[in-house]
Amino acid sequence: MRKPGYKLALAGTALCFIVVILGAYTRLVHAGLGCPDWPGCYGFLTVPQSDHALEAAQLRFPDDPVEAFKAWAEMIHRYAAGTLGLVILSLALIAIRQRRNPDYPTGLCLGLLALVVCQALFGMWTVTLKLWPQVVTAHLLGGFATLSLLLLLVLRLSGRLPALMPSRALVRLRTLAKLTLAVVILQIMLGGWTSTNYAAVACIDLPTCHGEWWPEMDFHTGFNLLHQEIGPNYLGGMLEGPGRTAIHFTHRLGALLTSFFVLLLGWQLWRARLRGLSVLLCLALMAQVSLGITNVLAALPLAVAVAHNGMAALLLLCTLTVNYRVRAPAPARVKLIAKPQHALAGRLLGSHTARTTTQVR
Repeated sequence: MRKPGYKLALAGTALCFIVVILGAYTRLVHAGLGCPDWPGCYGFLTVPQSDHALEAAQLRFPDDPVEAFKAWAEMIHRYAAGTLGLVILSLALIAIRQRRNPDYPTGLCLGLLALVVCQALFGMWTVTLKLWPQVVTAHLLGGFATLSLLLLLVLRLSGRLPALMPSRALVRLRTLAKLTLAVVILQIMLGGWTSTNYAAVACIDLPTCHGEWWPEMDFHTGFNLLHQEIGPNYLGGMLEGPGRTAIHFTHRLGALLTSFFVLLLGWQLWRARLRGLSVLLCLALMAQVSLGITNVLAALPLAVAVAHNGMAALLLLCTLTVNYRVRAPAPARVKLIAKPQHALAGRLLGSHTARTTTQVR
């Protein structure tokens, strides 16, 4: 049975997916600093357009001339993210009203609200720290985490997909599903690090890289979180070729590992007669791998690169749905019913009757 807030959570999930796509688009068109301040744009609530507004913007930020296209890309992303924040706030208020209902996911709604507040901070730091890769990657992962929790909330509120009957085979499937989810999350982290360090085109050939099976790579520089300091403008990336190659090549190896686990999970789901989930999961994987290959061979076309980000989100949601479907059943709640006061009188009367009967005998 559906619980209050289901339709709002469903709308929030769709909006969050759009926000993730807009974030990818903003990053790929190099509009992350389209507005040099936060939360406004050159001190305005919208992109400055009039001559007076443009003059004021130039005085406030003389080193950052207004580029209308990039500024609008950034602000539309902010508008969508702000609207999502209001949706999640509404869900939290609904959860507070439902707090006496033990079956309502109040903690999940409040956790989402806390996560959105953190996302707003990371959005601000993305601008103020000039696209520092560590912050941008964390902001990207926060968006994926928000999307995942919203889907989980939708599943909880829908009342559908009940837990399956426990069995030994289901326990093994549950373990594989959790492991696959961890691998998918790790691959998304690698993808985010690849994107924020502008390493997506570090290798432009397949299956080799720079014509070699093991090209020159600098893993220490590529994955040293302390190597890139706060301060410079990271638009376009600051790493040298071997560092970017190491990031890109690791993402490729992660894709192979992810494909193995997802296909293995899909096969086990098929054997367990969960064939709809099996097909959905494998189709998402095939689309994602195809988009990744196209990105390399076609030198990162914008539409394909944005779709690659979106498909990564869908693959994560599919894996999360599988985990929810094969979850362990919740322990049965024991409801303690207060006994009425007259029950004590009844027991005393029964005890007295028993003694009287004994005496008569």
